[in-house]
Amino acid sequence: MKELTVMSPAFRNNEFIPPEYTCDGANVSPPLHIEGIPKETQSLVLIMEDPDAPHGTFDHWVVWNIPPFGLIKEDSVPGVEGLNSAGKPSYMGPCPPSGVHRYFFKVYALDTKLDLGQTFGKKRVLEAMVGHVLAMGELVGRYTREKSHYDVYMPKEDELKDS
Repeated sequence: MKELTVMSPAFRNNEFIPPEYTCDGANVSPPLHIEGIPKETQSLVLIMEDPDAPHGTFDHWVVWNIPPFGLIKEDSVPGVEGLNSAGKPSYMGPCPPSGVHRYFFKVYALDTKLDLGQTFGKKRVLEAMVGHVLAMGELVGRYTREKSHYDVYMPKEDELKDS
């Protein structure tokens, strides 16, 4: 199987996802660039999941029938959105209850389009993909709600006063 290169101008592989793409910010999907898409690709599938969730892997975004152009724009609905683990057909940004979690943006190039409705989630999408995957790649982002990773030092009021 060929390998896709999945990147984002918002964060590098294995680096922290900026808060604007999480529940602590605007909660919009990040932009993604995909390279190495085979010419016979008919559609892409994107599955974003958190394997570090307390009750097992949490699916944050499931999208299929994405045109194989190699660009998924920020805050977009690039194809048919299926059900995430919260039971909604939408992007759900990182929002870990504690600690640092990893978020896998997995992209699959398919030799077909999938004939599925929005009432399906990752399991059914993966089943429908069997025998149609031409290439696969992933981007991993990390996130924690512990503000220490993002806080900028702000002087206290008494430090601003002239002595």
